[in-house]
Amino acid sequence: MKRRDYLKSIFVLGGLSLTSVSVYKWFEISRHVDVKQIADKRPVIAELAEMIIPRTDTPGAKDAGVPDYIVNVMIHCASVKEKNRFLSGIREIEDYTSGKFGKDFLKCTPAEKSAALKYVAGHARFSYPIFNKINDKFLGMPFYPKLKGLVVEGFCLSEQGATKALAYDYIPGSYEACIPLQPHQKSWATK
Repeated sequence: MKRRDYLKSIFVLGGLSLTSVSVYKWFEISRHVDVKQIADKRPVIAELAEMIIPRTDTPGAKDAGVPDYIVNVMIHCASVKEKNRFLSGIREIEDYTSGKFGKDFLKCTPAEKSAALKYVAGHARFSYPIFNKINDKFLGMPFYPKLKGLVVEGFCLSEQGATKALAYDYIPGSYEACIPLQPHQKSWATK
């Protein structure tokens, strides 16, 4: 066999293997999702949301009703791709805790839950931004960035988050583009 033919066959086999993996992932995230599966994962979503925005001197994610918001958005507003990626992310966390700690996620200690969340967050993105753009375009946003965005969005849109954790101006006066924050002032809930 000539060297050119050998190199061509290597490139063809490499391309076929990448294509087959991509096609498999595409079919995996395009399958129908039973919305009951998302609603059943509400306790896990509540724990994850509370880990991202915990209760301190301000209300936490559970107090603000963020888990219900996330479930509602995922059921009614997310595409099939996003639903499948979200559910596979929850399964990944549950598989990690059962494999690493031998327990269900909800029965883990706070340190074990934190380790599982750090594991998923660390494996959510590629080190090269171009791969992240391609991945987001064709396969949808990964689980952890989607979860984090929904938690922050749900918290800031809730009454608890907007009035007790952020500064809220009920009747805004004139528009001022740049207002410096006073010492120990909360961030503004409205822009």
